[in-house]
Amino acid sequence: MAGNDWINSYLEAILDVGPNLDDPKSSLLLRERGRFSPTRYFVEEVITGFDETDLHRSWIKAQATRSPQERNTRLENMCWRIWNLARQKKQLEGELAQRKAKRRLERERGRREATADMSEDLSEGEKGDIVSDISAHGESNKGRLPRINSVDAMETWASQQKGKKLYIVLISLHGLIRGENMELGRDSDTGGQVKYVVELARALGSTPGVYRVDLLTRQVASPDVDWSYGEPTEMLTPINSEDFMDEMGESSGAYIVRIPFGPRDKYIPKELLWPHIPEFVDGALSHIIQMSNVLGEQIGSGKPVWPVAIHGHYADAGDSAALLSGALNVPMLFTGHSLGRDKLEQLLKQGRLSRDEINTTYKIMRRIEAEELSLDSSEIVITSTRQEIDEQWRLYDGFDPVLERKLRARIRRNVSCYGRFMPRMIIIPPGMEFHHIVLQDGDMDGETEGNEEHPSSPDSPIWSEIMRFFTNPRKPMILALARPDPKKNITTLVKAFGECRPLRELANLTLIMGNRDGVDEMSSTSASVLLTVLKLIDKYDLYGQVAYPKHHKQFEVPDIYRLAAKTKGVFINPAFIEPFGLTLIEAAAHGLPMVATKNGGPVDIHRVLDNGLLVDPHDQQSIADALLKLVAGKQLWARCRQNGLKNIHQFSWPEHCKTYLSRIASCKPRYPQWQRSDDGAETSESDSPSDSLNIQDISLNLKFSLDGDRSGASGNDNSLDSEGNAADRKTKLENAVLSWSRGVSKDQRKAGSGDRADHSSSTGKFPALRRRKHIFVIAVDCDSNEDLLDVIRKIFEAVEKERTEGSIGFILSTFMTISEIHSFLISGGLSPNDFDAFICNSGSDLFYSTINPEDGPFVIDFYYHSHIEYRWGGEGLRKTLVRWAGSITDKKAGNEEQIVTAAEQLSTDYCYAFGVKNAGMVNLLSLYY
Repeated sequence: MAGNDWINSYLEAILDVGPNLDDPKSSLLLRERGRFSPTRYFVEEVITGFDETDLHRSWIKAQATRSPQERNTRLENMCWRIWNLARQKKQLEGELAQRKAKRRLERERGRREATADMSEDLSEGEKGDIVSDISAHGESNKGRLPRINSVDAMETWASQQKGKKLYIVLISLHGLIRGENMELGRDSDTGGQVKYVVELARALGSTPGVYRVDLLTRQVASPDVDWSYGEPTEMLTPINSEDFMDEMGESSGAYIVRIPFGPRDKYIPKELLWPHIPEFVDGALSHIIQMSNVLGEQIGSGKPVWPVAIHGHYADAGDSAALLSGALNVPMLFTGHSLGRDKLEQLLKQGRLSRDEINTTYKIMRRIEAEELSLDSSEIVITSTRQEIDEQWRLYDGFDPVLERKLRARIRRNVSCYGRFMPRMIIIPPGMEFHHIVLQDGDMDGETEGNEEHPSSPDSPIWSEIMRFFTNPRKPMILALARPDPKKNITTLVKAFGECRPLRELANLTLIMGNRDGVDEMSSTSASVLLTVLKLIDKYDLYGQVAYPKHHKQFEVPDIYRLAAKTKGVFINPAFIEPFGLTLIEAAAHGLPMVATKNGGPVDIHRVLDNGLLVDPHDQQSIADALLKLVAGKQLWARCRQNGLKNIHQFSWPEHCKTYLSRIASCKPRYPQWQRSDDGAETSESDSPSDSLNIQDISLNLKFSLDGDRSGASGNDNSLDSEGNAADRKTKLENAVLSWSRGVSKDQRKAGSGDRADHSSSTGKFPALRRRKHIFVIAVDCDSNEDLLDVIRKIFEAVEKERTEGSIGFILSTFMTISEIHSFLISGGLSPNDFDAFICNSGSDLFYSTINPEDGPFVIDFYYHSHIEYRWGGEGLRKTLVRWAGSITDKKAGNEEQIVTAAEQLSTDYCYAFGVKNAGMVNLLSLYY
């Protein structure tokens, strides 16, 4: 055992050094202590600093300072071996790190090269794995959006955008919207969405590269609301505009544009706006066309500057944006904010209303229909959280998260998607401005009568308005800021507070439930929630412990956060489901820890900020425990506060706008455009297609009353499609056309001679179509060509005057080929110029009539083919039909003769024709695209 004496000496040295190994004052140098212990020196200088340089230095010192009496060969050898092994280990680690970095660079280079041309087709979910790794708290950040993390990066990006001059249109229809002193919480329609869209418009208007932003909303000139909501236009004050003043133009900046629609003198809830949306679309279309022309004169060298995107917020605005996007041919973006299918599920779970009652109250089915339309029309859907994609949008027919990933993968590999389309889901959390925030570092306990000693920092008036409710205003404040809506779950919070005695003893509860003058003047839903809260306060005898002020200004909200932070309080959002939770970010920016629902956006916010606790909103005991844990645990409170302040920079409007604009840039640019003639002759006073949007479809798919009035559209009209008297059907059609012509005549009587142009006076390819005020599409299926000719003549006779003036045009839609149409017109004594266009081959080809003999009687529209190919799954359909045709055989025949065969001569690229040898053996199947 004598050979192991050195082990005992090391153990003794470790015991002698004790817990002060990390203390720099414990270093034992020979010149300081007068006696040198190699073992003690080894423990202090080698073990506590396991680094290559330190090890090598320690070995040199041990070798140089040893004496014959204290010589310890084992110490010298061990020091050298440890240093040598550490050096080899670091060398190997360095080589391994170099190999990994090289492989990573190769992979990234290959990925960039492979996705350079199609990066815009990647969904946010697919990019999430590459964007982030592990947070500072050891949690996975998968799916978190990349953020600008330095001022230099933002400045570099801003300098790259200065040459651009973009025009962006935002739409938010319901609620009361204005730029200053927003009345948030006034009713259920004026909430967080109003604040979000106004701040988004303001931030975009101050972003380099954006020339103008229009936020379109409803004009309300009602005595029940402030006069400012009736102003047609309101300019939003720019943020930090000093740096971009030299780029400001005559019409640049962000504006609220109020379009009049619906009842002129009445403010109505969003559920009653649905019938008036077409009226808004007309007004919005007129404004956008006018503004595009104005911007064209200012920055577009005389050419209209069309919006780069139209962004709809909520279902009603999404419905409008879809119509505007289709009319103007510009990309559409959509943000749902709150989704109908998810709300329907939540209401059904509560069991208070039946499905019919829910639909009657909330018009939920109309809302869901609009959201499905928005999904189909949008190129990008912007969400605030991953939960919104995976748990809410998946409920819709137009989106499937799994199928969406497969489609993106097929697009990246340049494989056909067979016409399936899904919009890109992009996660962009809302932003916030932090420059005006003043952190409250004081403490209510630190305040003495010395408020008079600090007259330079007076308390906000809202503080006294809140603290007058409390018996002991120095206790920590639990703050909830939400409108009195059942889904905000305020009543469960009051129950949790009232039934937890320790929580009541330690804290006060403040409920900021919007603004109200009287309970009787509130909506029935809001009044019901408020009355329930008051009854609970009385039930649990919470007088002196709960504050519920009637009024507050928007600019006082930061002061409310400051008051809660000053009392070392907690902010809570107990909503059943929260799409995002902007108030959580605002509270964190003021240094308030949070308790929030685990359903929705707070999960993603908590993952980034790590500044509080998540709870089940249906479990009031869980809510009380979380609040008590934060209020009573000062260390936990301080840690959550510090985490929130440290990470809050990840949410800001400049970063939001950078990501927003980069996503818009990934969209394929589209804008209204008419094909011009080769000689560039003027064919109209505008490039916009607005003068050709009034298209009336005269077909047997429209239902007409017996007296000739138009009663509405119908998918199938059995009375007209039946095998009744053909003459009776013709009579109905003639009466319908006559009825329409009377209305058109009234509209055109005052038209000047300048509007009357001869059909053959222009040299353009499509001159006539652009001059029309109304276009009638004749899509009448008849048993014979003679019957069709008779119908056409009757229609022409009914509107002969307007037809001669050139204000009415006609389009013939039929299953015939263009050569068959030509023969049909000649045999009936008609000219191709009697029609402006021909939709033939069952809708697969579009031809225009032309008077230029060199072009022949017809000219094809190849852009129409591009329109058909958009989301077209034709090849897959053709293969399916071929397999189906091959499966139809006559088994009774000895050779199983094929009954259905492809008619190659009659087929085109977009119309597949099949011949049937024995129609009685085949169940007829009609396919329409």
